[in-house]
Amino acid sequence: MLDKMTSAPGFIAALDQSGGSTPGALRLYGVSESDYQGDDEMYRLIHAMRARIMKAPAFTGDKVIGAILFERTMDGDVDGEPVPTFLWEKRGVVPFLKIDKGLLEEENGVQLMKPMPDLDALLVRGREKGIFGTKMRSVIAHADKGGIAAVVKQQFEVARQIIAQGLVPIVEPEVSIKSPTKREAEAILRDEIAAELDRLPAGDKVMLKLTIPTVDDFYAPLVSHPSVIRVVALSGGYSTVDACEKLSHNHGVIASFSRALAEKLRVSMSDAEFNASIAETIDQIYAASVNKAGAMAAE
Repeated sequence: MLDKMTSAPGFIAALDQSGGSTPGALRLYGVSESDYQGDDEMYRLIHAMRARIMKAPAFTGDKVIGAILFERTMDGDVDGEPVPTFLWEKRGVVPFLKIDKGLLEEENGVQLMKPMPDLDALLVRGREKGIFGTKMRSVIAHADKGGIAAVVKQQFEVARQIIAQGLVPIVEPEVSIKSPTKREAEAILRDEIAAELDRLPAGDKVMLKLTIPTVDDFYAPLVSHPSVIRVVALSGGYSTVDACEKLSHNHGVIASFSRALAEKLRVSMSDAEFNASIAETIDQIYAASVNKAGAMAAE
């Protein structure tokens, strides 16, 4: 799995919408709130959507090298097999687990992660189920140096806890694409991340999941850092077309898209229509992730 995440061409599918974002993901898929009653039914429907994506013929490790799972998805089955097992053994896709419990209210221009008192137990359970790594998200709304420093500090404190459990953390301090000071926030963020990376013990590895930057190749120093396995980009609310176009200007950065991956999928599609649509989107995201990554290697 480490070899695949380090060097294989492709991108990471984010299938980890949680309680707050699940209704929106289902609405985009063509399932309204009136179509289900309560959380259990809602989660059953979103799991069915995710299973349909994972079972699509194009959803294989040839182009989709990893998938980020919501905890309930990790605990679920696809065709009678545990999801992490199905992904790795049947699809060649490396499984990750979303571990954060949501965000605190905004303070100093950022939203820190809520406390995770049961994290060690979750990490052990994930490792036993075949999970390779984790993902945790904070949000940056404004270029507040103190706020951004607090986000990065919290992210790396938790990352060290994850590394200690034998897993690879994806550090995700998302800069909102709606931020009026996005460019300035990215400059502060890059410096804060670089400083934390330099403090990691030799051999400790992380991945970074970042908003596509305003300035092309802005995160190149992080891409080449010896403690970074991969830098991946979130779509952040951009359409698939816009996200792919912006990503294509950032060498060495691959996609980790959620909304942009499922944007064209509808519950009403026949299997043939669904599979053709997801295949087209996978090809589109793969091309944006790989073509310029190959060009960088050639350079």
